[in-house]
Amino acid sequence: MAASSEPVTAAILVIGDEILSGRTKDRNIGYIAEYLTAIGIDVREVRVVPDVEEEIVGAVNALRARYTYLF
Repeated sequence: MAASSEPVTAAILVIGDEILSGRTKDRNIGYIAEYLTAIGIDVREVRVVPDVEEEIVGAVNALRARYTYLF
């Protein structure tokens, strides 16, 4: 099987009002992005959404359509 010339891409979706308000500092984005980059996955987008079902669903659907992986 030939290797694909398509880049392997990813997005990271962070969900939480506490992140958006600044009450909680995210510690996962950098770790995940560094790890994925090290294994050859190009992180192209990070999105933070509130604890609102419609916004979560919208973000999941948009990101999964655009990237190879969604974390």
